[in-house]
Amino acid sequence: MVRINILIAVIVAAVTYGFLAYINRPEIEPMWPVIIKGFSFSPMRAQHDPGAGNLPGADEIEQDLQLLSGKTHSVRTYTVAGAMADVPRLAKKHNLNVALGAWIDNRLQNNLVEVEQAIKIADQNRSNVVRVIIGNESILRNDVPIGLLGQYLNHVRAEVGMPVSTAEPWHVWIDHPELAQYVDFIAVHMLPYWEGIDNEGAVDYIDQRMQQLQEMFPHKPIVIAEVGWPSNGRTRKEAVADEAEQAKFLRRFLNRAEEKDYTYYVMEAFDQPWKRKLEGAVGAYWGVYDADRHAKFEFVKPIVGVPEWQSIAAISVLLAAIIFALLLTDAASLNRRGRIFLAMIAYLLTTVVVWIAYDYSRQYMTVGGVLVGIVLMLGMLGVIMVLLIEAHEWAETLWVKGRRRALKPIKIDDDELPMVSIHVPAYNEPPDMLINTLNALAKLDYPRFEVIVIDNNTKDEAVWKPVEQQCQSLGERFRFFHKSPLAGFKAGALNFALTQTADKATVIAVIDSDYCVEPTWLRDLVPQFHEPQVAIVQAPQDYSDLEENAFKAMCFAEYRGFFHIGMVTRNERNAIIQHGTMTMVRRRCLEEVGGWGEHTITEDAQLGFMLFSAGYQAVYTSHSYGKGLMPDTFNDYKVQRFRWAYGAMQILRHHANELLGKSPSKLTTGQRYHFIAGWLPWIADGINLIFNFAALAWSLALIYMPTRIDPPLIIFSVLPLALFCFKIAKVVYLYHGVQIVASIRETIAAAFAGLALSHTIAKAMWLGIFTTGRPFIRTPKKEQSVALFQAIGAASEECLIMLALWSAAATLYIQTSIDTWDMLLWIVVLLVQSLPYFSAVLVSIVSAFPNLKASLITPEKLIIDRQHLAKQLRDSK
Repeated sequence: MVRINILIAVIVAAVTYGFLAYINRPEIEPMWPVIIKGFSFSPMRAQHDPGAGNLPGADEIEQDLQLLSGKTHSVRTYTVAGAMADVPRLAKKHNLNVALGAWIDNRLQNNLVEVEQAIKIADQNRSNVVRVIIGNESILRNDVPIGLLGQYLNHVRAEVGMPVSTAEPWHVWIDHPELAQYVDFIAVHMLPYWEGIDNEGAVDYIDQRMQQLQEMFPHKPIVIAEVGWPSNGRTRKEAVADEAEQAKFLRRFLNRAEEKDYTYYVMEAFDQPWKRKLEGAVGAYWGVYDADRHAKFEFVKPIVGVPEWQSIAAISVLLAAIIFALLLTDAASLNRRGRIFLAMIAYLLTTVVVWIAYDYSRQYMTVGGVLVGIVLMLGMLGVIMVLLIEAHEWAETLWVKGRRRALKPIKIDDDELPMVSIHVPAYNEPPDMLINTLNALAKLDYPRFEVIVIDNNTKDEAVWKPVEQQCQSLGERFRFFHKSPLAGFKAGALNFALTQTADKATVIAVIDSDYCVEPTWLRDLVPQFHEPQVAIVQAPQDYSDLEENAFKAMCFAEYRGFFHIGMVTRNERNAIIQHGTMTMVRRRCLEEVGGWGEHTITEDAQLGFMLFSAGYQAVYTSHSYGKGLMPDTFNDYKVQRFRWAYGAMQILRHHANELLGKSPSKLTTGQRYHFIAGWLPWIADGINLIFNFAALAWSLALIYMPTRIDPPLIIFSVLPLALFCFKIAKVVYLYHGVQIVASIRETIAAAFAGLALSHTIAKAMWLGIFTTGRPFIRTPKKEQSVALFQAIGAASEECLIMLALWSAAATLYIQTSIDTWDMLLWIVVLLVQSLPYFSAVLVSIVSAFPNLKASLITPEKLIIDRQHLAKQLRDSK
């Protein structure tokens, strides 16, 4: 088996390496010219911010000009404020010409200062100031009217002896041809990325626009005042921003510019991190050199998508091999297909994680960016962990050679069978229902048993008196106790029943008051206690009212997944969740761990954990030996799941040291894994609630500050979507692969019912962590269905969050520009995140219509078949 594991790991690693090699194969592009015609020049470094008045000094400017000397003929500036006024003088020392820029915006007084300063500097540096550009995209930003800008331009043209213009994108010149009367040449910006043009056609696109401008302004020289492509940022339509795309675009353009004899200024010489405030994250990454003045790509050699891909591949393969090995711990029963599946998941996820970490590390970081990155990375790791756990359960459910701990029938003579004391706790239960439960117990085919009914705290005698009378009529095996007050909820009732148990009883069995058991329940399962280390024998919860209506059919489909998938895989490592019905426990072991825990609202799961911690074993069968009743309303369904999730968090809190190996315990590694991993998806629901509130806050920022806030990076949006899709695929695949349900309608119903509980579980998780002493709330049975408005009220919180997510998605779609995959995917994330809340509203509404037939969920033929099968089983017994 070790050889097979190694072979699988090597093959999948080779595929991973080969895939990364393929997508990063070198691409031959035209070489970068020895000297280009011009660079847009902003000498700001990472610490500079013109908006805050933090500008570079003359020494820093000269260092940059020295770096560009011999690489370009000219530089273009944008302002004459501060030390930028010295650029022409300093550039002359390094044989560089200057396209002198003056900044024009809505500060009219400042505009006059810039204009006069530009005239003065141009006059002082006639030898190397070759053109003057007054204003940069001033008309595009609507900072000044064309007439006022024209006055500035005419004034400068009258005062300086070199060509004068203003710089605008090509479409502004097309839309405002009157602007041309004020300039000596057309200074145009050609930035195909902002228009979402695919890199493959970007240079041809520039040619087309240049021809259009030449035809419109035949007597005006055209200078491309900005041309470039960012090395990082959001994908806009077809335009991808990364270093390889930047390199390909610029090398192709420069080759075309030589052919066409374009005059141009590459946008830009150096990255400008401060521009994130103006243009979003992408604004920082237009430089050919990064903020530390290092070239960002190869100028001559073939271009590789990610030059460090081999290191990424090596780290991915190493991490994947470690995770794959961990996934195969105690996995002797997994067949080859299961191992291949886990290897593929491990290698895929580690490659994605390493790639995301690499990509995020390439950004210019602020304190806020680092903090956001840490939070997102932690969230990503949480998603990865849940994905691995889900994949592990998927593999161990479908692709195994056999079950190592499947229940094996044990035959014991009647005179050797131990006495069983069956405890039936009840509180305010419908007497007819409980009497049916007792009548079924009376039919048990077992030689020695007693039944103790303990009704605690029911006030109305009309409720418990008929049950007492029925116990008397069933004979001495049945004893009834009514205790009020009695503390401890269900656990208190069970502990009281334990004090009344016959001395000869060595096995305690517990069923809920609504369960009607099969006659063979004890005879089939009690012999399992012949093994001295067995402390628990558990049968699944099952339900008799699944055909009552559509709501219960949905619930039934959802319940079955846990008892026929989760419990089966947990049983392989002796780590089942004990349930307070259809369960049996060895009396000696129960008393050894202190009885039923009254400090928790899930005394059953708590007892199971304590017995495992003491080194005992459990036996589980997925065969049904009894059926109860499901909740009648969505609110009751939520109450039940809240209790389970809250209790799980209590167990994790109280026994964290044992689970983490910090205090003495006989828990095995497999048991620790299942108790933590089994409840991790519930913890993920809690974290997801925080994510949703953060998503709404982020969306509000996108709506009200669209120029300052970007949507989350696509890499972080993809993971929650991937987790959601993976879980849905798992439900569909497993429900049919294990034949949990027999129709696609039931599978969809199970998915909706499960999603509907997400918000309830999330609240239970947080309350379970930060609060104590929540009261035990019983799940009512045979309750009246609620009206429609009451049903919607039962899901009011979910409805409000759903509407908030929908409103955010709709507003973003209508108000913002959907020109990046990041924004589009973020809207999809908001809609997907709303599905659990929509499911809650839907399921609650369905529960308000008790006359909706179960056949809407379960095909009529399947209902008839199940009824016929149940009759056959009853007849055979």
